[in-house]
Amino acid sequence: MLGVAAFHSTPRKQGGPLIPLFAAMLKASTSLEIARTAGRIALTFMPVILLTNRKSQIGMKIAALKGNPPSEESKTELLRKIRNRKVFLYILLLVPATLFWATIIASLEKTPLTGRWRMIILSPEEEEEIAAQLAGPGWYNAVGEILAQDGSPRIIPTTDWRYAWVNHVLRRLEATIPVLTNEPKMYPQWSEDHQDIPPMPPPAEYPLRPRPRASEYLRWFCESICERKVQPMPHAIPGPPYSLLVVDNPGASNAFSYGFGPDGGGGIVVYSGFLDDVLSRIPPPETVLSSHKEERSWWSKLLGNIFSTPLPPPSHPIPTAAQTTELAILLAHELSHLILSHHLESLSSATVIIPGTISILADVLRVLIFPVTMLFGPFVNDAVAQLGKVGSGELIKVGEYCTSMKQEIEADVVSARLLAHAGFDAREAVKFWEIRSGTISECSRSDSIEDPTKRSSENLARRIMGSTHPVNEIRVDCLKNELARWETERRSVVSRVQSGSQEAAPET
Repeated sequence: MLGVAAFHSTPRKQGGPLIPLFAAMLKASTSLEIARTAGRIALTFMPVILLTNRKSQIGMKIAALKGNPPSEESKTELLRKIRNRKVFLYILLLVPATLFWATIIASLEKTPLTGRWRMIILSPEEEEEIAAQLAGPGWYNAVGEILAQDGSPRIIPTTDWRYAWVNHVLRRLEATIPVLTNEPKMYPQWSEDHQDIPPMPPPAEYPLRPRPRASEYLRWFCESICERKVQPMPHAIPGPPYSLLVVDNPGASNAFSYGFGPDGGGGIVVYSGFLDDVLSRIPPPETVLSSHKEERSWWSKLLGNIFSTPLPPPSHPIPTAAQTTELAILLAHELSHLILSHHLESLSSATVIIPGTISILADVLRVLIFPVTMLFGPFVNDAVAQLGKVGSGELIKVGEYCTSMKQEIEADVVSARLLAHAGFDAREAVKFWEIRSGTISECSRSDSIEDPTKRSSENLARRIMGSTHPVNEIRVDCLKNELARWETERRSVVSRVQSGSQEAAPET
């Protein structure tokens, strides 16, 4: 009796917790390769099955024409075999199609802060492997190879005042990243109207969140089976401190970001030409004699320089607030690329999504034109393979251009949020990008490196998309719309608060 009384059944669980687990398992580059392999197996059997069924149907017709129709039992058995082979073919084709679309759906995610749908077919474990390769000195080695394409780079040392200036502004912007994870709590007074402070952004609908690993989904599933509610512990957001290089190249007036991951796996490269441009275009700044202002006592003022040593001549200019703001705008733009993991998105698109999809489509095309390739031999098959390679390369270039344009616009929008939280006026970014009408930052390499192939692919992408407006004008318009949205939402909140206080006044 005691044994029977102590026995109890565990409540039946539905399949809900399995969905995120399967999604985490499918969100990997190997899933697309498995779908491709399954598709090749199905396409291999497809001609055999179709030809076998066709041969059986023709045999039945020929026998009927010769006056020797098969018996009803033989006909029924033959039709049953044809039907079974069709069902088997449908199942073979359904498996890779299901795997392919399940991988695509599982890899969809919304970009933090903007909510743009994007696709990254890389598991968190694969992301961590990439981050480990770029951590520490790995980032400097990778960026050094990029810079070496334009000649031997001259790196400005960390003791140089230009590096100190850029580093100070970058760390100031980095300090605002924790605010992006919970803006309503960390900056609740965003809607307050103050004439002496720049406009502040409303809380983002999609705050900055880390990607949980597949192992965390598995742990969550096991805890759910055991009726224990334990929140998954996501890995840390790859973030500061970011790596920084200042390159002495007066001919390059730009910057670029590169990398992904913590421990310096992501960073920014700034060219001295941009700093020279900012210092020369804006009115000349004040100069300093040293990092600290000279302090003189009343005794030294009375006796002059009789008992004092004259100070050295000015060593370098002090950047003004306007010049620092322009530097912050460029750094915030490149920092947004790192925060939104744009490098990871581009890597997934160029190395996994587009080549994998093109390969699957090429396999389907080869099967469809199998009668032609069977008649004309390997020459046609080789031509189709070569055409697939060329088309894949061109499509990758077009895809990179389109993705890069979306990322540039998105980085502008997010950079305005970073600037506002760091104490800068985000409205200055509109003037900055209007002045730099011909320059577009790259998130993976320097604009000073000319690539004729890339230029031609950009022209091809423009023709395909039918774009009649320069990209820079689109970027400025999107940035203006974002700032206008801030003001609209602020007025809406203020109006609701005022109407609520007016309704509560008669009751008091």
